[in-house]
Amino acid sequence: MKGNANIKSAIKRVKTNEKRRIQNASVKSALRTAIKQFEAKVENNDAEAAKAAFVEATKKLDKAANKGLIHKNAASRQKSRLAKKLNGLSA
Repeated sequence: MKGNANIKSAIKRVKTNEKRRIQNASVKSALRTAIKQFEAKVENNDAEAAKAAFVEATKKLDKAANKGLIHKNAASRQKSRLAKKLNGLSA
């Protein structure tokens, strides 16, 4: 176990913090992957696939914002930028 905690509650916090860190890293990684997949589909001018990837990416952004992994304004900003790319594709 990491840390030099002696108090029982502090030992538990070290354990739970490590679990949360791993879970948060996983969610953030999935979020970044979804965004990259969307951008790849936009790059290939695949409108239908891009639309599906956009829905998936925005869903992951919203979930991350609700969990506090990213700020809600940051999520909103990223969604806006993705939407702009999607609209530029169909225009």
